[in-house]
Amino acid sequence: MNVLNMGMTNRIDRPVKVLQFGEGNFLRGFVDYMIDIANQKGCFDGSIVIVKPIQGGNLDSFYRQDCQYTVYLRGVADKKEETVQRIVTSVSDAVDAYRNYVKYSNYAKLDSLRFIVSNTTEAGIYYDDTDLFSLTPPQSYPGKLTKFLFERYVHFNGDLNKGLIILPVELIDDNGIKLLECVNRLAAKWELDKGFVEWLDTACVFCSTLVDRIITGYPREEAEGLWKTFGYEDRLIVTGEPFALWVIESPKDISLEIPLDKAGLSVLFTDNQAPYRQRKVRILNGAHTSFALAAYLCGYDYVLEAMQDELFLAFIRGIIYEEVIPTLDLPKEQLGEFAEAVFDRFNNPNIKHSLLSISLNSVSKWKARCMPSLLGFVENTGMMPARLAFSLASLMAFYSGNVIEDGSLIGSRDGLEYRIKDDMDVLAFFAANSAKETAVFVHAFLSSTAFWGLDLSVLPEAETTVAAYLDEIRTIGVRPAMAKLLDGQGTHHAERS
Repeated sequence: MNVLNMGMTNRIDRPVKVLQFGEGNFLRGFVDYMIDIANQKGCFDGSIVIVKPIQGGNLDSFYRQDCQYTVYLRGVADKKEETVQRIVTSVSDAVDAYRNYVKYSNYAKLDSLRFIVSNTTEAGIYYDDTDLFSLTPPQSYPGKLTKFLFERYVHFNGDLNKGLIILPVELIDDNGIKLLECVNRLAAKWELDKGFVEWLDTACVFCSTLVDRIITGYPREEAEGLWKTFGYEDRLIVTGEPFALWVIESPKDISLEIPLDKAGLSVLFTDNQAPYRQRKVRILNGAHTSFALAAYLCGYDYVLEAMQDELFLAFIRGIIYEEVIPTLDLPKEQLGEFAEAVFDRFNNPNIKHSLLSISLNSVSKWKARCMPSLLGFVENTGMMPARLAFSLASLMAFYSGNVIEDGSLIGSRDGLEYRIKDDMDVLAFFAANSAKETAVFVHAFLSSTAFWGLDLSVLPEAETTVAAYLDEIRTIGVRPAMAKLLDGQGTHHAERS
């Protein structure tokens, strides 16, 4: 069977307009997919160069397939079953920023370049005061971006027409604003030309964005069957759901430069994406993060399996309707409609969304997706939300282990090892603390301002509630502990909630 390649697709050679930090499934099944459609419909006419922004691994699969791959979407759209198979040809090249720094940095000098897209996870946009301009490349994503933009500024002598539009899709509030803050701080720390800072402000546009599509990545268990259906081998298949929404907030109107909406795509340009973000992050992503680790410890491997368990379904519905929606400002009817659509998407039988995949960087995800609901609930009621507290206890149980191997903390489920992937400081914390007495472990975790940005241990009943759930999880298991909570037999607060 032939491997998917450019000779099979007759890819059109287009000018490079987009530099993309991240080669992962989401960007390829969302942004690159949309640009491919816009190219076909004559709305964009640009190609993408993927940058591998971290060390480790390689891009061999991309080179083997000439950077082409299949997006395969299955689910329900407008109440109808829908299947989409599309070979994406919008990616023209891929480069490793570490192994081929010169080639990567030369893209800063490319006249046609106009956009930078990134997905470096919630933990990727941060200010690292140890980062160095002299590194090739700097270690953090904001560091890489700052140096790249500075090299472009220097090459084009500060030409205001050579600025770039920055489109981060990392799932944090005001991602564009926070990324710009990091860039400005690094520019000041590195004592870069003041004219560069002015160029950033006048020539570049940092957008804050919201993205929504469930992407499940490479379908390992059914890949060979799909190859037979497709008629070619593709080791870069991206699977997901048809539903998609991209909300782009910018200080300047950029809709004419990247008119994806004109191609019939669900892209919304606005000057305020906050209502859309709050709804999506707190309900859809918050639900994922709040139950995924408990579901994995219970023996499930995929979201759909947990959704078909009445106990977990009741737990998730309780979180959304009793602990999340009451903290949101949008009309309750609208929030309820969105929540029910989320349940339909979670129940898509064609989506095999791995719980271990969702578990990546769970601490920063919990902070971004769930902590605002917890704080809002406490502010409204003066009490700790029982189910979200149980979710925190489940996270601590999932992250329990004392061996770090090949950049992962080793956990155990029913005697079988699994790998916990997060920032090294997070893994080191759990390796040093998870075996301690429950109360000590819980206090250390909740009081870590490095993780939360504040001290969660001072919230009413926070430590006692989380510790009680963690003890129950460790003593009788996740499912019996969850059943006790939902039956009102758990901690003192659970009885009142």
